[in-house]
Amino acid sequence: MALNNNDYKNKENASCQAHSTLTLDMDNKVENYNPLIHRKVAHPTSTLGSFLNLLKSSLGSGVLAMPAAFKDTGIIPGCIGTILVGIIATHCIHILVQTSRDVCKETQEPSLSYSDTCEKVFKHGPKWTRPWSTFFKHFADFAMVAVCLGGTAVYVVFIASSLKDIFDHFYPEQEYDVKIYCAMLLIPLILIAQVRYLKFLVPFSVVANVCFMITFGITCFYTFTGVDNHMDTKLVTDVSQWPLFLSTAIFAMEGINVVMPVENEMSNPEHFLGCPGVLSTTMILVVLLYGAVGLFGYLKYGESVLGSITLNLPGDEPLALSAKFLIAVAVFFTYCLQMYAPMDIIWLRIKSRFKKKFYNIAQIALRTLSVVFTVVLAVAIPDLELLIGLVGAIFFSTLGLLIPVIIETVHKWERDLGLYFYVLWKNGLLVLFYLLVLFSGCYLSISKMVNKYS
Repeated sequence: MALNNNDYKNKENASCQAHSTLTLDMDNKVENYNPLIHRKVAHPTSTLGSFLNLLKSSLGSGVLAMPAAFKDTGIIPGCIGTILVGIIATHCIHILVQTSRDVCKETQEPSLSYSDTCEKVFKHGPKWTRPWSTFFKHFADFAMVAVCLGGTAVYVVFIASSLKDIFDHFYPEQEYDVKIYCAMLLIPLILIAQVRYLKFLVPFSVVANVCFMITFGITCFYTFTGVDNHMDTKLVTDVSQWPLFLSTAIFAMEGINVVMPVENEMSNPEHFLGCPGVLSTTMILVVLLYGAVGLFGYLKYGESVLGSITLNLPGDEPLALSAKFLIAVAVFFTYCLQMYAPMDIIWLRIKSRFKKKFYNIAQIALRTLSVVFTVVLAVAIPDLELLIGLVGAIFFSTLGLLIPVIIETVHKWERDLGLYFYVLWKNGLLVLFYLLVLFSGCYLSISKMVNKYS
């Protein structure tokens, strides 16, 4: 039946009103979507639990390397530098989490991982960035893999150095090079790296945490008692040595690889940012602790301080020897925990190349080759201090500094760069800081290796 003119106009008006209402509802939905209240986590973590998890990720074996970092700068730049690196690391974590939340709000997703955040930022950024979304996701994933594998290579040297000290004490007539101990660790590390499921790694984590805390307590006992200001300690060293401090401090403090899982699984994620919040409280404590250990460790042992302060503990006292043994055990069990993330990332990308019946063999081969790589790297660079500097300069700075700066810049490029484009200026300075750490840290580490081993 045909409609008359008035009927047509009434229906058209009704249609326009319905469209306007729908558009308004959609706009309200996008504008008011809060990803924090839409998260459904099976086993959410309390605010205190999140604080402890983040503290554990930042408070690892790297704290034992801080006295050696102070040796590269001297007392005054070391104290200032620790605060500076702490502020920069905290800021980069903050902009990563905030950008992830902003993207979640726009895409109406409750949470995103580190690499998914990178992908979504590029996909919903300026047109010229969208073709790069998949590439940047892979870049973030492989940066995570590099951080974990580089860190585990440091662990190998860490364990080998501790074992060498112990065996040199009990068998002084048979002193072996630290490279031999690195090579001896190959089979045990291959075996422990075959553990594939996180629930089976929990006992290892418990043992590692207990051993580390006992070792840390013993180390603090030796460090903070009987401090004698050595004549060879310096207030300020040559500026050319400072880059090693920066790369070591970044290696020690950066726990950005676990930030997104911790924040995504909080029962009250609104408590993560802000002041006081989980992030700010954790990093203030980390900076104070790292600064104290670095300062007093350097005052205690002076220019003779080694890549891990545990290596400076007396070699003929049972308490000190027990600390060296316990830290070796702690780092050994942490090795398989650190291997979990990179193996998962790599396996997800290569599993489609294998038939299902070969999955088990392929996983064993992947994990074995990864362990061989870390041991070969450790044998090639058996100096703990220089290896930490190199890994920190290349891998930890890329994951912890460069990528967060890039994703914030891309995300805000067409949205809000702030008054006088302050976001660009600020991030430009951070990129310059990253390049300083990268190139000067690498140059100094490699040149010292060449001089030492040539």
